[in-house]
Amino acid sequence: MRTLQTAIVTLTVAFLTVGHTQADRPNFVFILVDDLGYMDIGANNPETFYETPNIDRLSSEGMRFTDGYAANPVCSPTRYSIMTGKHPSRVDATNFFSGRRPGKFLPAPLHDRMDLEEVTIAEALKEHGYATQFAGKWHLGPTEEFWPENQGFDFNRGGHHRGGPYGGKKYFSPYGNPRLSDGPDGEHLPDRLATDTANFIETNKDKPFFAYLAFYSVHTPLIGRPDLVEKYKSKAERLGLVGKTEFADEEQIWETKKARQVRILQKHAVYAAMVEAMDLAVGKVLNKLKKLGLDDDTVVCFTSDNGGLSTSEGSPTSNLPLRGGKGWLYEGGIREPFIIKWPGMTKSGSTCDAPVVSTDFYPTMLEMADLPAKPKQHRDGVSLVPLLKEKGSIEREAIYWHYPHYANQGSFPGAAVRIGDYKLLERFEDGQVHLYNLTEDISERNDLAAKMPDRVAQMQTKLHAWYKEVDAKFLKAKSGGPEPWRP
Repeated sequence: MRTLQTAIVTLTVAFLTVGHTQADRPNFVFILVDDLGYMDIGANNPETFYETPNIDRLSSEGMRFTDGYAANPVCSPTRYSIMTGKHPSRVDATNFFSGRRPGKFLPAPLHDRMDLEEVTIAEALKEHGYATQFAGKWHLGPTEEFWPENQGFDFNRGGHHRGGPYGGKKYFSPYGNPRLSDGPDGEHLPDRLATDTANFIETNKDKPFFAYLAFYSVHTPLIGRPDLVEKYKSKAERLGLVGKTEFADEEQIWETKKARQVRILQKHAVYAAMVEAMDLAVGKVLNKLKKLGLDDDTVVCFTSDNGGLSTSEGSPTSNLPLRGGKGWLYEGGIREPFIIKWPGMTKSGSTCDAPVVSTDFYPTMLEMADLPAKPKQHRDGVSLVPLLKEKGSIEREAIYWHYPHYANQGSFPGAAVRIGDYKLLERFEDGQVHLYNLTEDISERNDLAAKMPDRVAQMQTKLHAWYKEVDAKFLKAKSGGPEPWRP
């Protein structure tokens, strides 16, 4: 009898301990916006043409990283980096999946899926009792076996192989999406995804949950709610923006020998409408957390997968003073809105200027939840907990980017490395390098390479060693054509 009583007490204590531990773990809401530029939100740019009060509120309640980066200047690789904590170059997932555009040379090989062997952040949390849901754009595999429901998510609302809302009425129901049921005729996609996310949160309010909301917005096609489009047309007229110069030369590209045009003025009414609709959807999710009393128990992460679209496909936004945009290795293509709210741990309205990158979310979330790290999985991520608590720094010497492709946006194939204030870019067609001091020259216009050869050599040596570490791939010659540069 005594043995039985002891066993019962032991099991009861164990049960209560597990329950207590799970109850103390934070919930996670991860919000990823497609193609949102660094300068598109008021928290980063008080002069922005767009209106983002809900994102700005999130920033005022958490920590805003001024030097937050995507792992790649286009979507699928960055999405891979968030899900796995790995740099996409380790598996040759270095372009948007299905992106094989030729140029002067042939692009590097492309692995166009996130393999099932990867242990995603969703799987890591699910192992410890988290309910999980994905809503929105996935773009991480060509067939159903690679979609969210097979990568750690209990529910999948809208995630499949396509990189945009290209079926049905696109941003309005009917959607023509194999993983999203149609709503009432004319239902707006960002609002629908927010509704599905809010419903998931309410259903799972009594257990730890991970809600991943990956908006299709503000990716092309450029389609906005008509009422919001009219609002921003009127706003542009009221601010005297109509008739002002909207474009300038970026740099010459090989196909045309002419300069690529880049937007330098934010005034695109349709894009502004898309940004506001996305922000309203963010507000719907944040308000649901508050209404349910979960606001203080939920970590909210917010970022984008690459820079704002400024040099092609309508060129709807300007990233100035950042140079370039989506598809470019300049800051406009890789520096992102990057906000983390950790109630009780992050100081409201705080900022951090330490360079951080999308691979860091995975280990950060595990440490926040007091869960064991998976260093073999998130090998390129660093936990940001010391920065969020303002009780230390992170151990990282450099951040690397590798894009051996010809982007739709007209940029050059190349790579980059940031060490401290300095950023070095290396072009893969001819091996030319550029060096910028980002603190003094955020626009990357003052090339210091010729003036600082020792620093160039030091950074280039580290970059080339990293190529070997990740088994990076490079451009290839066309049949009978000249050979591209090799490191």
